[in-house]
Amino acid sequence: MNINLALILTALTAFTGAVVLFNRLYYSDKVKNIGDNTQGFMGSLIENSRSFFPVLLFVLVVRSFWFEPFRIPSGSMMPTLLDGDFIFVTKYSYGLRWPVIEKKFLETDEPERGDVAVFRLPSKPNINYIKRVVGLPGDVIAYDNQRLTINGELISLSAYPDIDTEVRGYFFRENLHGREHAIRHSTDILRNNFRNERIRVYEVPDGHYFMMGDNRDNSQDSRIIGPIPETHLVGEAVRIWMHIDGLEWPDWTRIGMKIQ
Repeated sequence: MNINLALILTALTAFTGAVVLFNRLYYSDKVKNIGDNTQGFMGSLIENSRSFFPVLLFVLVVRSFWFEPFRIPSGSMMPTLLDGDFIFVTKYSYGLRWPVIEKKFLETDEPERGDVAVFRLPSKPNINYIKRVVGLPGDVIAYDNQRLTINGELISLSAYPDIDTEVRGYFFRENLHGREHAIRHSTDILRNNFRNERIRVYEVPDGHYFMMGDNRDNSQDSRIIGPIPETHLVGEAVRIWMHIDGLEWPDWTRIGMKIQ
């Protein structure tokens, strides 16, 4: 079950704030006038709300407009991100949006090719995905024989033999118009084309972005789910702040790593 944390946090903040405001504008004067010092349930509710409201408001503002933590649940972005990584995502990177309704109220910047971005799945907006921005609006994308082509230009790959992972595969360093990152090709799976095998090239529509996982043969990305609307962008992944895989101790070597 997917829990809408933004909705819960917003509702709790609004409720406790309303209680604090009610007490300040009406209830505190009423208690003074009648000389009632035993406030019962209402007194407890007011005291708890006064304690929790500033904390909830702070968390809501930070989570909605600054940073939000996420956990990587799969290997689709390997080797850049591993299952068990906990990351920070900057919410202001692609514009500020109101919590819950996700409507943008302030333009800041736009995604760039090579960004690692979190977005809401168009078919199930309560589910977040993380992939790399490969295609910008208007780009023509092709992917054949495990090679990426953008606007007719074959994206260069170089060997990356010293990758630190126990997972089998072929690792390369990909250069997306000046931005380098590692990618993985599988030894036993070959995902060459789009879900519709008749498609050989794909033009990214206006207001959309083409996303791909760095684990190119094991990623449910825009080749399968289609391009991502700008309205579904959540933010840019910037840092790893923790890595815990199962019951093992944290991998301290990954803490603080910048996401390339």
